[in-house]
Amino acid sequence: MPEYLELELAKAADFLVRHSLKVKPEESFLVTIDTETDFRSAAAVARAAQALDAKVAVVWHTTPPGFGKATDPYLPEPVKAAIPKADAWIEFNNQWLLYSTPWEEAIKSRKVRYLCLGGIDVDRLVRCVGNVKWDLAGPFLSKLAEMTRNAKTVRITTPAGNDVSFRMDGRPVVAETMDCSVPNVCGAHAHFLGGQIIWAPVEETINGKIVFDGALAGGGEAYFGTLREPVALEIKNGKIVGVTGGTEAKIFEKWLAKLNDSNMYNLAHVCYGFNPGAKLTGVTVEDERVWGCTEWGIGYQSWYYNGKGVPVSAISHADGICLNSSVTLDGTPVTKEGRVVHPELVDLAIRMGKT
Repeated sequence: MPEYLELELAKAADFLVRHSLKVKPEESFLVTIDTETDFRSAAAVARAAQALDAKVAVVWHTTPPGFGKATDPYLPEPVKAAIPKADAWIEFNNQWLLYSTPWEEAIKSRKVRYLCLGGIDVDRLVRCVGNVKWDLAGPFLSKLAEMTRNAKTVRITTPAGNDVSFRMDGRPVVAETMDCSVPNVCGAHAHFLGGQIIWAPVEETINGKIVFDGALAGGGEAYFGTLREPVALEIKNGKIVGVTGGTEAKIFEKWLAKLNDSNMYNLAHVCYGFNPGAKLTGVTVEDERVWGCTEWGIGYQSWYYNGKGVPVSAISHADGICLNSSVTLDGTPVTKEGRVVHPELVDLAIRMGKT
């Protein structure tokens, strides 16, 4: 019997395998998925890779109780061994293997083309991949990344009370355009769902208040998905020095303390969200790309973002969403409460059905 969005799913899966990761015959293609995510997503990309005569493996395993290195003690040894041996790897894991030890080994292998689609189910694959006009989204994201890269100072405010500023000083800025054809060699950026621009400001220059009013995803009890109340972080020189808000803020504060890792108070990266199909649903990979949001990562920091060639390790990672962001680059407005206002970007936004 036909299944929900079956034909649209086939289109999205073919795009990922053929055009995004550019899988070739005889390559080893790995899909990982835990028990909290939609197996249909994994099956669809596996079929698409098999049609290209790749050597396909789908690995389904028990869901670990956290992200990153917090997954290490819970992963079966065969899973750890398979990851760095792949030529191309898509992970659909709800509890990401991103920043875990086998992930680090895969990146350091200098051959794995890795794509993080954590928690992405059929509906999200269709909305955020298959239905997006990447011929427009790619130039939009690349132009905004260039503008940000060339800026000296950035300020981000939101109606919820977010007000944070920082310096750039030539830090790498990556536009996620769905081109995942280059291996994630040591020092290069991992590939993620398109519709995001990601970088790390000069850490010690980040000061102000960050207010998560969309979603917040830590690990375990601090994985909230969409938030019921804002969680506010006081930031001084790139570190969290205070957490205020309601019940969820208190839980998040206790979770950070329980990890007993001072690096979990570091701000690791910031992102713009600009995927025209993304909705706020409580799944981080989609939430980070809601049009006009900004996102902050906390804890583990990849070596690519800091420009130093080595990671700033932490036991885990958390991501929070600030909706309706107003961004200024060297005092020039780029977005106003989530709407694109910069004249070099407005036309592309409109052609994608957004402003």
